[in-house]
Amino acid sequence: MTTPDPADAPRAPSKALWAAELPRAAWTVASWPRHRAALNAAPRGDGRAVMLLPGLFNSDRSTFVLRRFLTQLGYRAVGWGLGRNLGARTVGVDGERIVAGVAALHAEAGPVTLIGVSLGGMLARLVAHRRPELVRQVVTISSPFAGPGKATNVWRAFEWVTGERLDDPAVMARAALIAGPLPVPSTAIWSRSDGLVAGAICRDEVGAAIEVRSPHLGVQVKPEVLLAVARVLAG
Repeated sequence: MTTPDPADAPRAPSKALWAAELPRAAWTVASWPRHRAALNAAPRGDGRAVMLLPGLFNSDRSTFVLRRFLTQLGYRAVGWGLGRNLGARTVGVDGERIVAGVAALHAEAGPVTLIGVSLGGMLARLVAHRRPELVRQVVTISSPFAGPGKATNVWRAFEWVTGERLDDPAVMARAALIAGPLPVPSTAIWSRSDGLVAGAICRDEVGAAIEVRSPHLGVQVKPEVLLAVARVLAG
């Protein structure tokens, strides 16, 4: 058996990409007008239930644009309703509070499509592993589920906000579960020019993957990403 070369291990994005996050996010907002025609031509939805899960330290406000877009297309798009995403402090160690919300929506509208941004995508995968009968499909957006947590520029912030350590055995076991092949269809939307998380750990060899050109900050409002989500759901 060949021993993996440490030099091939995924690494956190460069300091240059990290420093460019804010100006690139501002450009994303400024570029919206020239994408309106394409957004208006996005494929229509079928009324299915879609729950959006925000990234670390974010709330449903951060997914408002994407939710409104999906609602206009004809989906029943809702937020997760749990406030700010502080990891286990918000959702429980095993994601039980998200599972409860997904189960309630499932009881009303059938299998739920989960769309998660960054940490939200990892939690969406956790729910799909725990309760696959509740989940129709999972779409992750810039979610570093497929590699080491330290291949990011935000792992220290994660530990501080969530109160968890990446080297804790329980955290490592949960991360391994999240990274495992999903029992439901999945699509990973990722960017190799992400300044906060390594693009290489935002996709795997099992699920579908769509590459976009985007910073991490504001990725969920980038027109290219909205169109990618619409096409995945319509596929």
